[in-house]
Amino acid sequence: MQASEKFFEWIRDNAEATPAKLRLKYPRATEELDYPAAITQIECRRKFAKKLGDTLAAFPNFYFPSVLAGEQSTSDLLAAFHTSLVAEGLPAADFTAGLGIDALHAASRASEVTAIERDQDKTEALDFNAQGLDIHNIKVVNGDCVEFLDRCIADKRRFATVFIDPARRAADGSRVFALSDCEPDVVGLMPKLAQVCDLLIIKASPMLDISHTAAALTPTPTSIMAIGTPTDCKELLAMVNFAADEPKEPMIEAVTLHTDNRGADITAFTPTQEREAPDPTVVDSPAKDEYIYEASPALMKTGAYRLIAKRYNLSIFHPNTRLFTSKEPVANFPGNCYKIVEVLPYASRVLKRFAKQYPAINVATRNFGMSADALRNKLGVRDGGPLRLYGITNSKGEKMLVVVENCGQSAPEAN
Repeated sequence: MQASEKFFEWIRDNAEATPAKLRLKYPRATEELDYPAAITQIECRRKFAKKLGDTLAAFPNFYFPSVLAGEQSTSDLLAAFHTSLVAEGLPAADFTAGLGIDALHAASRASEVTAIERDQDKTEALDFNAQGLDIHNIKVVNGDCVEFLDRCIADKRRFATVFIDPARRAADGSRVFALSDCEPDVVGLMPKLAQVCDLLIIKASPMLDISHTAAALTPTPTSIMAIGTPTDCKELLAMVNFAADEPKEPMIEAVTLHTDNRGADITAFTPTQEREAPDPTVVDSPAKDEYIYEASPALMKTGAYRLIAKRYNLSIFHPNTRLFTSKEPVANFPGNCYKIVEVLPYASRVLKRFAKQYPAINVATRNFGMSADALRNKLGVRDGGPLRLYGITNSKGEKMLVVVENCGQSAPEAN
């Protein structure tokens, strides 16, 4: 990799240029400068300025080996949360380091971090970035993590915390939806992993089924976390504590991370608690000036439903319309709260005039038999504005259009 001061000076000088145009003008590397690599740095800084803002601010000359490495990397927000799970003052390892964002963050808490990465370019970039960030307790190993695991067993080497993020695509590029189908096969490696670490943290796709993931692992995970932001569920974390007694069932945790110094919202429960909670009260239909609640994406991923209705004393419209409702606002709900502005039947007379009154509205559907895009097109509206539209099915099986505003927000006057 080329990472001279001249290299980064060229990047700064061309930071506002369009990468596609730069590639036409500088199609290949020369003895003077590796132009394709430099253009990649410009592209990555644009794509990942928000995702890796803290890291880029701390080290402006951060080196990206490829755009794909940036796309696949952990964000600073997630890495900071991962670091809070690391045993303080004890050795840690990341068996699938990639761009190394987790390892770089974890170094602030662990006594030392060993980062294993089989791609040579990523290894060199991680070494360079660690030095640039003035992090000296990271050891980067270029090699296969399974071979490294075998060496650790032979040398009786242990870590307090180990991260592993199995690749979520098969050799042909298709997505896989079971932990045992990922590469490396962490399910098959569990007996070996138990010999080298106390706490294993498995990072997995949010597409994986939580109950199937828990059942696939021996010993049973102490917890499985769905980690997300207010808008997306980003990943699942399976926490396996080899140093503790095996639990009867894992704790399920929904963790929503915030970027405004609010920390994290965490909702925790066991599968038994959810299973034994009573069915929520079903109301006929939503009504104006009542409230609708949508759980955060991470909480929705966990499948918590009965328990949430019980904890917050909420009702529902239909067992399959995964929205909650109440006549009065509920404080501290782990998700979004909306006040109902208007309730309309899904009828042709309504569809014809809807766009005139609400030309821009954010559309969502729940148990509606139609996607949000399809409903938006049918209504002739565009996304945007302060209001939200839910297409739902009520307890009588009737389709309804429910216009809502964020709690505490006044709706604009209708046209």
